[in-house]
Amino acid sequence: MHRNAISRRSFSLNLAAALPSLKLLAVATRPAPTDEITHTCAAIHQEVIFKSPHHRVYEVLLDTKQFDKVVQLSAAMKSGMSPNAKPTEINREAGGAFSAFGGYITGRQIELVTNERIVQAWRVGSWPPGIYSIAKFEFTEQDSGTKLIFDHTGFPEAAAQHLAEGWHANYWEPLEKFLAQP
Repeated sequence: MHRNAISRRSFSLNLAAALPSLKLLAVATRPAPTDEITHTCAAIHQEVIFKSPHHRVYEVLLDTKQFDKVVQLSAAMKSGMSPNAKPTEINREAGGAFSAFGGYITGRQIELVTNERIVQAWRVGSWPPGIYSIAKFEFTEQDSGTKLIFDHTGFPEAAAQHLAEGWHANYWEPLEKFLAQP
């Protein structure tokens, strides 16, 4: 690190201290007590390339019948999830609910930007009640295919490894198989 470089935290604290004197902030700011800050959540960032156009990938993730077929190709189904489990249900409206993997994954659509972005409040059924994370899917064209940039935040830190592996085994790999079907 350059010896004159300062950390982001130091910069933010110095800037916050200077704002009142610049009359850009009317109220004096003070840092939050450290006992108010927890670091119990983790984040996942994954980038996946699909050989299908971005509008097709977007559509599959929001279409109940198509995504249910992806679920049928997933590692969860191969590991013994009951084929008679609750079927996939996806509401395509912002604020609408969704349920997949026999109801084990549930949530709400927070933001839907056609063919560009899906943001969901997302949870696993085994998490304590009221715990939701944020799953964000962003779609960009890459050559004749799609680059899906995925960020998952706000989940319990202990679930990080399981979730990171699960996104590949239960979403990306079966989605790729589904999209390759004629």
